[in-house]
Amino acid sequence: MEFRLSRPAIEGSLVRLEPLDYAHAADLARAAEEDRSSYGFTWVPAAGEVEKYIAEQHARAEAGRMVPFAQVSRSSGRAVGATAFWDPRAWPGGAGWYAVEVGFTWLSASAQGTGINTEAKLLLFDHAFSTWQVERVDMKTDARNARCRAALSGLGAQFEGVLRNWSRSWAPGEEGRLRDSAMFSITAAEWPDRRKTLESRVAGIVAGRTA
Repeated sequence: MEFRLSRPAIEGSLVRLEPLDYAHAADLARAAEEDRSSYGFTWVPAAGEVEKYIAEQHARAEAGRMVPFAQVSRSSGRAVGATAFWDPRAWPGGAGWYAVEVGFTWLSASAQGTGINTEAKLLLFDHAFSTWQVERVDMKTDARNARCRAALSGLGAQFEGVLRNWSRSWAPGEEGRLRDSAMFSITAAEWPDRRKTLESRVAGIVAGRTA
């Protein structure tokens, strides 16, 4: 079973998740350079690195490890960031997946706090649980990234602990070093309640924009 989407995009009211492509490069280059002060613990390409970034994400996709997206603002029609499904874990025998991670997420400074991240997570989680019927969705971040940890908790994800020296550090000046990762998850049993909460939050944001 191939790890990929069966449709061209995942549509929401605020954001459209499109398969990441070189056509998004110019928008992503502009988005990444708006204000890089919030990217201290996150892998965000500089403007001149975007095409290499897309190539590396495509290589992960070809290897069956990733489904990468551009986050496209519905209001502007421009790509304002990226995200991905990552690290699928298959049931014995390969009959689908029991878990997947949502990660490699970043947004331009102007798109942060607009509801795009909340709706994108809603769309990704719902696809994972409803279409792929996974038992859990994972998320992780640098244990020092208090802002991201608070955002994940705010999405209803359960903090599971910190794994020491778990993955590559993206912090400036820490090339070649490992970081401690704060681990979060949502399980299939929890998803119905979490979905209602996220849907309500997104509806409130949309209503506020149209009021």
